[in-house]
Amino acid sequence: MSDKITEKIKLYGFNNLTKSLSFNIYDVCYAKTEREKNEYVAYIDEHYNAERLTKILCDVTSMIGAHVLNISKQNYDPQGASVTILIAEMPVKESDLDDSCNAGYDVLTKRETVCGHLDKSHLTVHTYPEFHPNQEISTFRVDIDVSTCGKISPLRVLDYLIGSFDSDIITIDYRVRGFTREMGGRKCFIDHNITSIQNFIDKKTLDKYDVQDINVYQSNIFHTNMLIKDLCLQDYLFNNDVHEFAPKERLKITEMLRREMIEIFSGQNIYD
Repeated sequence: MSDKITEKIKLYGFNNLTKSLSFNIYDVCYAKTEREKNEYVAYIDEHYNAERLTKILCDVTSMIGAHVLNISKQNYDPQGASVTILIAEMPVKESDLDDSCNAGYDVLTKRETVCGHLDKSHLTVHTYPEFHPNQEISTFRVDIDVSTCGKISPLRVLDYLIGSFDSDIITIDYRVRGFTREMGGRKCFIDHNITSIQNFIDKKTLDKYDVQDINVYQSNIFHTNMLIKDLCLQDYLFNNDVHEFAPKERLKITEMLRREMIEIFSGQNIYD
């Protein structure tokens, strides 16, 4: 994994480049009956509730070297959850915080939801469990956005985020916006070397996926799609054992799952 983001450029004043990472994962599952579909959604809703998602975002904050200012979290009815964390590049004294800031993860035991102002950066996560109305397919989508300002970069947390979820399809967008100035006044539109988001993902992780890049270098826009290569059917059966199905049915289920993944990966309804 590349460590080129640590390359230093001498700047004039504060580094106000905005580095935005949008990370979307999809988990696909076979749930045969209406009851199994509802149980799958309930399982996902419980397993990835606001508390668990908050822990993941707090870990991300620590890994990129930032500091939590404020946490807002919410579980939704009938399903889904959202978490927003406001972060700062440097530690902030408690006396300097706005009254609306809760300044830490441990506050979750005291207050359920807190709204606050944006300091420099933020992280958000939203979950979307759902199922197909006419097929035995259920999907779970997680959207994570990490937007940082300054020296800190969200790219170093990609392996952790991929490993935190059952990631069958992954869509990653990374963009550097704005400019800062070098000492002589020359504009700096990006402060690290990057040719692909893949540069910041471990090779062992990449080997598990088919990967496609679409990059617009002149605009500092980078896009990567990832599709899991190997599909072990047992891993995709909710509350079922693979041996309960005849060989032909196993093949049919595997094909159904793979088609769903390919459509999500390509962003098109190919098999209508």
